[in-house]
Amino acid sequence: MSHLKKFLLLFLSCSIITTLSFPCQTVSALSLDSIPYILLSQYKAVTDIGDKVYLLAVTSNGKLPTWKSSDSKVASVNTYGIVTTKKAGTVLITAKIKNAETSCYIIVNKTTISLSATKEQLERGDTYKLSATTSNDSSVTWKSSKKSVATVNEQGIVTALKPGITTITAKADGSNSTCTITVKLPEITLNKTSIILYRGQSEQLLAKVSSNMNPKWKTTKKSVAVVDETGSIIAIKHGTATITATVDGVSKSCQVVVLKPEITLSSNELTLKKGTKTTVTATVSSNNYPEWTSSNSNIVSVNSNGDITALQKGTAYIYASEDGTKVRCKIRVTE
Repeated sequence: MSHLKKFLLLFLSCSIITTLSFPCQTVSALSLDSIPYILLSQYKAVTDIGDKVYLLAVTSNGKLPTWKSSDSKVASVNTYGIVTTKKAGTVLITAKIKNAETSCYIIVNKTTISLSATKEQLERGDTYKLSATTSNDSSVTWKSSKKSVATVNEQGIVTALKPGITTITAKADGSNSTCTITVKLPEITLNKTSIILYRGQSEQLLAKVSSNMNPKWKTTKKSVAVVDETGSIIAIKHGTATITATVDGVSKSCQVVVLKPEITLSSNELTLKKGTKTTVTATVSSNNYPEWTSSNSNIVSVNSNGDITALQKGTAYIYASEDGTKVRCKIRVTE
């Protein structure tokens, strides 16, 4: 057999063996599209309440995934992967396509509030500005636990109304911080603690009050001394009275003594002829004018100046009286 015939026979044999060993079939390369997948721009985020997290997703099919929040009270997500945080906590935001899903773990921090003061002492009528700083710049609401003691407005300005203790609370996103406000009892100082007067005299009492509030004035005996709303005292008659200045239950007092006057007459006894006149003078320690009277106006008359007229024979007394003090002069009238 020639060499050519031998080669052809060998090639044909190999072809038959190959055909029998490997049946005819179509073989194609693996495509990436055949494996579903989702890739996110981030898989963990730490944020504050009220912030937004923007999640970007790349999918194997080039389509937008569907988004879902594991706790919509903590954070919600829209169809474009924009996450809005609502309250402190943790949440899984999941992106899903057919046969594939992946998630981003989000931690929403609790809002912290720092106040400019945690305690403060005020006087009634004072105002004080509280400032609040939050970790996420959230707006703050204010509240007073005892509005009768102190109020607070939306700007954090506290107004003290009366002595006592109240708690001012700043609140944001479920978090709060407090400041204790003590409205102090006032201190009162009077310019005098005792006063001596005569009937009709006046004196001005001055009260220095730490809270700058006007005191309420009161007298224990209006028949002895009266006081007006400014602390001006007028003596009414001899005796003792206590004048009190009161602010928010705190009082200070001044004792007022209205003295009984002393009266001295220029004469204690006179003899006059019927139809004659004379004058008796009275020296009064209070400098007030005395009241003149006659025990018998048929015998002797007297006017408001102490001028005496002898009217008929007899004996009578002329009296000079002032605020409980009474002195006399004996008058004998002769023919």
